[in-house]
Amino acid sequence: MLDKFKNLGRDYAGKAAGAVSRASKMAAAKARDTKKPANTEYIVGLDIGTEYVKALIGQVSPVSGTIEIIGVGRQHQNLTDMQAGAISDIASVVQNCDQALSEAEEQAGVSARTAVIGIAGELVKGTTTTVRISRKLASKPLDIAEMEKIIRLVQERAEDNAKRQLASDLGGKDVEVRLVNSALVSIEIDNYPVTNPIGFQGKDVVVQLYTAFAPMIHIGALERTAQELDLDLLAVAAEPFAVARSVIGNTPNQSLSTILMDVGGGTTDIAVINDGGVQGTKMFGIGGRAYTRSIEREAHVSFEQAEELKLALATDKVPPAKRKAIESALQKTVDVWTSGVELALGEFDKLDHLPYTLHLCGGGSSLDMLKDSLAESDWYRNLPFTRKPVVRYIRPDQVVGITDATGKVTDHTFITAMGLLRVGVDTLQYSGTSSGSIREKIDRMLQV
Repeated sequence: MLDKFKNLGRDYAGKAAGAVSRASKMAAAKARDTKKPANTEYIVGLDIGTEYVKALIGQVSPVSGTIEIIGVGRQHQNLTDMQAGAISDIASVVQNCDQALSEAEEQAGVSARTAVIGIAGELVKGTTTTVRISRKLASKPLDIAEMEKIIRLVQERAEDNAKRQLASDLGGKDVEVRLVNSALVSIEIDNYPVTNPIGFQGKDVVVQLYTAFAPMIHIGALERTAQELDLDLLAVAAEPFAVARSVIGNTPNQSLSTILMDVGGGTTDIAVINDGGVQGTKMFGIGGRAYTRSIEREAHVSFEQAEELKLALATDKVPPAKRKAIESALQKTVDVWTSGVELALGEFDKLDHLPYTLHLCGGGSSLDMLKDSLAESDWYRNLPFTRKPVVRYIRPDQVVGITDATGKVTDHTFITAMGLLRVGVDTLQYSGTSSGSIREKIDRMLQV
């Protein structure tokens, strides 16, 4: 047993050694950096997925807050690196991230250290919490100090709810969690909706706040990964929240209502946006690898061969003799996945109706059978849709405030990483300053 742990230690040291070389690469890149404007800000969006690590380097405009992608990197993960969307082998993931970051930096011609990393998995709990506060002095106008107290109260209640949910999921175990994202959904004062509560009088204040909590063990793994890569971790973001931020942008469109589905290699992450606000996020553990496993079992081939057959199906290169058997194997998992979508959306029972537009992203959604199942089957009939859902992919050009200068961000598989860049800009805009509008001050309260 001792020898086993010694070998694991040597393996970790060997894998992590690749990341140590990153310091010398960054030093070499400083000469290139001097050619850039001194006030230029760079952000890395690091999407550590079950199947791939994707790294985007964005150059932030200091005036408009828009982002131009100037570097793209991508590296395949090993089968044992991730488990249900969470890191299970830090050293190997560090090595993969280093490869993706080096590729992105080489293209960008700069070294970038400020990073936003995504977090996913079934144990990430994102919900909208509603709290009603009865004020003692209804005639006193609301001010920033009172709003801060109200928001802190909502966050505390949301944390208690997240802990209870995790304890239930884990058979009663007490789990330490941390708030990773928070966003204001709505405020009502005496049943009157307001966008800026400051200065209003009233007795009853109802606040709806979206919050996402994650177990500390998962966050700790991401922080260690950033440390090994010599990155300054600006924020950890729940990935469905990041996808939602990518389509909402700087100024929330109050008419925007949609369901976002990020299908990765290990999980499916769902975010529901209603009238421009994130109502909640749900995750379940079925992604692209589950489909590969179904082919592996039914066709009696290796995982690698099953993955090749799955990809060949999308390009119509599967041998005709095998096509029917492969589609039959996949259909079983598609049916289970579709039931998972129905169950997840059924938990949004506080909404009068669900948005009827569904937007897909993530590599796992590239399988046509998923989109076809959502668009053609009657899975939605027991849910509060006002009409049959319309299913589309999210295109990179639909992401608000982000443009691509590399020509490599071409499809829906990069949307999550683009959303992480969006979260990074949000964090930069609302941290470390005391000036700005009342709305900006409220937003700063929500930064974590």
